[in-house]
Formats: sequence, C-alpha cells, structure tokens
Amino acid sequence: MKLNHKRILLDGGLGRELRFRGVALPKTIWSAGALMTDPGVVRQIHLDYIAAGADIITTNTYGVIRKELAKEGLVDRFAELNKLACNLALEAREASGREVVIAGSLPPLGGSYRPDLVGPPQEIEALYQEQAELLAPHVDLLLCETMSSATEGHAAAKAACRTGKPVWVAWTLHENRSGNLRSGENVTKAVAALQELPVSGFLANCCAPESITKVMPQLAETGAQWIGGYANTFTPVPEDWTLEGEKDTDGLLTLRPDLGPEEYSAHVSEWLAAGATVVGGCCGTRPSHTAKMRALLDGKLP
Repeated sequence: MKLNHKRILLDGGLGRELRFRGVALPKTIWSAGALMTDPGVVRQIHLDYIAAGADIITTNTYGVIRKELAKEGLVDRFAELNKLACNLALEAREASGREVVIAGSLPPLGGSYRPDLVGPPQEIEALYQEQAELLAPHVDLLLCETMSSATEGHAAAKAACRTGKPVWVAWTLHENRSGNLRSGENVTKAVAALQELPVSGFLANCCAPESITKVMPQLAETGAQWIGGYANTFTPVPEDWTLEGEKDTDGLLTLRPDLGPEEYSAHVSEWLAAGATVVGGCCGTRPSHTAKMRALLDGKLP
C-alpha cells in the first residue's frame, strides 16, 4: 500500500453522487444498484475523485451485502457484484495514470447508523470474512466503515485482518455531537476493543463534521499513524431511521445547506490542527469538496 504522504486525502460520497448524476437508485441496495444499471457512471465518479486529488478511492461495495441483495432477489450475484465494484475502481486507477490506493468498503450488515440492529458477533464476523476475502485480492486496504458500535467494528476488523491486508476502522458518531459512537460508547473503548488486532487506522465517518472535531483529540491519543475523519453533509439522522422504511423520517436524508466545499473544508482544517492525518468526505460530499480539501492539504488555502 503506497501511502507516502504525511497527510492522506480520501475520496467523497458515492451513493448520493450517483443520484446527483441522474442514476435511479433502489432503496435497498442503493448505490450497489448502479453496478448493474450504470457501471460506467461508477467508474467515472472514481475518475473524478482521482482528478480532484484523492489519494484513496473506495470500492462501491457498501450495499453489496447478502441481506440487502436478498431484498432484490440478487443474493446469487453477491460475489459477482463485489468483484465488479473492485474492477471498476481498478479500471479508474489505470485510466487515471495515478498510483492511488484502493480501499475495499466493508459496511454495516444490519443497517446504517443502527447499533440496535448489529447481529451476534460470530454471525457477522463470518459474513464480513466472506466479503473481505472477495475484496482482498483486488484492493490495497480494507476499510470497515460506518461502524456504529465497538462490537460491530471488532467483528469487521477481525475478519478483515485475516486477509493480511492493511485494515482501517471508521466509526459513525452520535447525532448529539458528544463524540461518542451511535451506541453511546466512547471511541477510546472502541479502539481498546481492537487492541489484539493489527488495525493501522482509526477514523470517524458518516456523521456531522462537528462530531468529528469533537472526537479528534481521542483519536490522536491512540498514537496511530493514520487517524482522521470523513463526514456526511446530512441533517441529523433519526435513531430509528431506515432507508426503505415507511415512517415520515425514513428514506432519503436531507442535506445541510451550510456544508458546501468551502464550509466543509473549514471543518477539515480543524481536524488537521488536532492531528488528523487522513481526511475526506462521505455522503453528500462531491468531487468539488475533494478538490477544495486537496488545495487545503497542498497549502493553497489558509
């Protein structure tokens, strides 16, 4: 894995970016649906993030899990779609001519932001190992992202570490901006749960940028080389939210109007000042956000 810089720039959101570009996305598998209907757009988004300055691009595997695919009658395409997502990232890297790192996304298995839906550790660990083994031959790094509890993060990381690839864990933080995980646990406890594993990066993701600012000192205290965050641009997510649910608060989440590229980068500058070595964007951020962060890292912004 070629990460020779002191500060690394991740890419940005993919699912909402697909929607911005007119791709129709199902409420179940979400961005994974584009692997079948619009693979060229997925590849182009990877290319656009690389062109904007990203050092790492992430595979479009967030929704490519058995539980979600089963809702669409596509569970038999689990391996095929995971490999396709990897191939699209690899094709984009080759086309770009840049030596960017490819991170394989290992997502929540019971639903985003829902620590109450995290399954039994042994059960989810086996599922994570299945996906990690599919991704590992094609990626440089495995990224366990949007983990909502210490248990979820540990199960994903334990499975990922068995592949021998570098592993990073990113936790999603509570909407109360306490800096705690959505489970209520603090990040120090979540990191401690990984002590026996060779995890080399600790991050916070897919939550308010203010929450990441709050938790950055705790991440810095770990002493890990790779710490940081990549926030979403959503208004607060209800605790009982589901993408495909029927409640008024379910479904497509609203974007904040105060987190354009310039405003978002102001938060990122706070993370960097607190010791972050990895920054980027999550849901709702776009290549324009990435370009602004690239300018910040390159010293072209205050």
